[in-house]
Amino acid sequence: MSRFTLAFRTPELRKKILFTLLIVVIFRLGQSLPTPNVNVPALKAAADAAEQNSRLFGMLDLFSGGALLKLSVFALGVFPYITASIILQLLTVVIPRLEALRKEGQSGTTKITQYTRYLTVALAVLQGASVVAMAATGRLFQNVSGSEDILYDKTPFPVITMVICMVAGTAVVMWLGELITERGIGNGMSILIFTQVVAVFPGQLWGILQAKNGFTFALVILVGLAIMAGVVFVEQAQRRIPVQYAKRMVGRRMYGGTATYIPLKVNQAGIIPVIFASSLLYLPILATELWPESKLLREIAPYTQQTDPWNMAAFFGLTVFFTFFYVAITFNPAEVADNMKKYGGFVPGIRPGRPTAEYLDHVLTRITTPGSLYLGLVSLIPMVALALLEVGNEFPFGGTSILIVVGVAIDTLKHIDAQLQQRNYEGFLR
Repeated sequence: MSRFTLAFRTPELRKKILFTLLIVVIFRLGQSLPTPNVNVPALKAAADAAEQNSRLFGMLDLFSGGALLKLSVFALGVFPYITASIILQLLTVVIPRLEALRKEGQSGTTKITQYTRYLTVALAVLQGASVVAMAATGRLFQNVSGSEDILYDKTPFPVITMVICMVAGTAVVMWLGELITERGIGNGMSILIFTQVVAVFPGQLWGILQAKNGFTFALVILVGLAIMAGVVFVEQAQRRIPVQYAKRMVGRRMYGGTATYIPLKVNQAGIIPVIFASSLLYLPILATELWPESKLLREIAPYTQQTDPWNMAAFFGLTVFFTFFYVAITFNPAEVADNMKKYGGFVPGIRPGRPTAEYLDHVLTRITTPGSLYLGLVSLIPMVALALLEVGNEFPFGGTSILIVVGVAIDTLKHIDAQLQQRNYEGFLR
């Protein structure tokens, strides 16, 4: 507590923390503000009666903090920005022009950020139009009485106005995230994602307490704390590859001769593999909802249930596969080895160039294996909770949510710690 007191006693740091909290409050207000033409009482009644449809909108609603099913101004949340960032990151490996921009430094990064914003707006138009169209046709909550009365007016102009409001809300969310990054603490978009995920925790815990007994509620809390401790332990774990730089003369000055390391995290891919696997498994669920008369989809529908062993196995396998896939496209051992060789760096005991690239690839493969198994096991937690405790749809400590909460919390604490060390030489983390 003395460290928190010290953080608030530092004027500049206190101003940044309060500014971040102000942006978070504005963001939550925008998520509670409905778009025009929405019949709020009818929407609330339909959402309460459509708990069985949470499988379809679970991932989208997670990243919107419960705002998607409220059709609010910030209903899309940060999901379009996350999707655009992932797409640009994947295209950087495929398109030479984007790869060249990434290597140009700050100017190239600024250009890629601009492309990400344009793609975010385009995705927001598609997603906003899809959500509003489903609300207008009564397919947002299927098989629920009153779902056709969510909108007051279903003519084109009011519907287009709703889409414009959601797209504008997405642009404002991007701006708020950039404001936090520039004037607040931590990464702005990460803070907003953290806010959206944490916002649904109280409601989920209250739902478990109401539906189950106190023992189940206490068990869920204990399991959540144990999962959180394990995730913190693994997220902080890394393999440090020592690197030695030889001395070299540049003009009249001597450079190099220093020792450093390359940190290879056990979970090098973050939560991206879990998002990819979840998105793929949601496709058959979406198809079943859109074409319920299809015989083939009706036959595979039982295997899409979260409690089905085949669905769990597929989720685990896809998570492991996408972990290796994402690490392979984001970390290039040959490029790292060439950069080290260019600046006179080498791994002790390993020859520069190709042998260094092979060594890095070998170490990365060995360390990614436990990391992928860890992600797969964490992602199965909600499914196991649904099968054993029958609280899966309301289990707040799911794989994706807990990874987001822990990762963003650690990153924000590191930012505060760096600010404190600049002034007091002592921070939160030891």
